Amino acid sequence: MSEPTPDNSEEDVISKEMGNSETEPSDTEMADAGPSNREPCVAGPRKAKQKTAKGRRGRGRRRRSHQGSFSSFATYYRRVLRQVHTGLSLSRESVNNLDSFVKDMFEQIAEEAGRLAHCSKRCTIMTKDIQTAVRLLLPGELGKYAVSEAIKSVTRYNTSR
Repeated sequence: MSEPTPDNSEEDVISKEMGNSETEPSDTEMADAGPSNREPCVAGPRKAKQKTAKGRRGRGRRRRSHQGSFSSFATYYRRVLRQVHTGLSLSRESVNNLDSFVKDMFEQIAEEAGRLAHCSKRCTIMTKDIQTAVRLLLPGELGKYAVSEAIKSVTRYNTSR
């Protein structure tokens, strides 16, 4: 082993302490690795994708991932606040607090509804699962009121379509 050079002395010291060498593995490393009898992959060969001038073949519009592009419910807070109290506004910090609260409640309701669907041996979350999840998560009258308002708004949406 040679002396470490001043420019990469830390890397050499670390590699010596860890037992890493860039040339060949040691005998103990080879014994730990065991035989390299890997089984071949069962899947067949993949077909090569054919590209057209646009770069994709057979696809129409590209689906967007809503998870990363969705940022805030801020516009909805302002709309509702304007309906309830016309002269009031929300600060940025209050919008951030409301946003984190709404996203957290949405995740909790979705998780609970997923658990309920799994318990009933279904893969699809139904309306009844979401209603039950809301009643379980929101206490007392608040849960009942939330479910009744949701039913009312869904009915209003369906009649306007």
